[in-house]
Amino acid sequence: MSTLSANAAEIPLKQRLAARGLDGLTLLVLPAVFFLLALFIYPFFYGLFLSFNPKAGGALANYQRFFSDSFLYDTIATTLWLAMPVTIVTLLLAIPIAFRVRLMKNQRLLTTILVIPITLGTVLVAEGLLNYLGPQGWFNRTLMTFGIISSPVKLLHNYWGVMLSLVITGFPFTFLLTLSYLTGVDPALEQAGATLGAGPWQRFKHILFPLLLPGLAITFCLSFVQAFSVFPSAVLLGAPAGPTRVISIAAYQAAFEEYDYSMASAVAMIMGMVQLAIVVAVLGLRGMLYRGPAGGGKG
Repeated sequence: MSTLSANAAEIPLKQRLAARGLDGLTLLVLPAVFFLLALFIYPFFYGLFLSFNPKAGGALANYQRFFSDSFLYDTIATTLWLAMPVTIVTLLLAIPIAFRVRLMKNQRLLTTILVIPITLGTVLVAEGLLNYLGPQGWFNRTLMTFGIISSPVKLLHNYWGVMLSLVITGFPFTFLLTLSYLTGVDPALEQAGATLGAGPWQRFKHILFPLLLPGLAITFCLSFVQAFSVFPSAVLLGAPAGPTRVISIAAYQAAFEEYDYSMASAVAMIMGMVQLAIVVAVLGLRGMLYRGPAGGGKG
């Protein structure tokens, strides 16, 4: 026994740690783990705990209040009514544009121009739309100058103003993801289809789309989560107390107007659960539609 102990002591510490799976590469992951714990996992569980500690009533009082008050639970449908169309529109715009951009010589320049709204931020885009789409903005003035309309079109402080803002700010994100997945497809596959007589639509339907489907599902989920968390656009361009009172506004009001952080945490938890349900549904649908070479679902 003493001989074995002596031999173990002679083995360098680095080798002993590597034998336990704690090599240098693994240790590099530790800062990311601490970052994840500090900024995501701990706040989530703290918010979950806080949501079950209401100011008054039992542990489920906040959730009972939310789902018994139409002014609160209607925010889920309002947010979905914004986030879903925005996600679908941005994806439908991104796919053909990404197909076109990948064939162009000045791809980097055009990509840079298309992603500029990301650098502006939602607040600056909203401020720009207030000036551009307002009753005295360039859009209405141009239409009235050419006699197309007789009075300004109301595109602000309603559903359409928020939706336009979300499309403008969400498109670059969706476009970049779609383009990255598209450029990862081997061009030889499409060339082989063309050699066999397949037209552009047939190549897209039978070659490109099946290969892009997993990536498009992920893009849809990420774009949806981004759109679902809308707040500045709904406040600046919508009607926060009416048609565009989204769930994030309900959480903000609970926290900073009512100073009820427990209720705000409950609203945030409900918001997260709705997002998770949509993401799980989309990924489940992707698994049903997409089959790998062996016939199994591909994650």
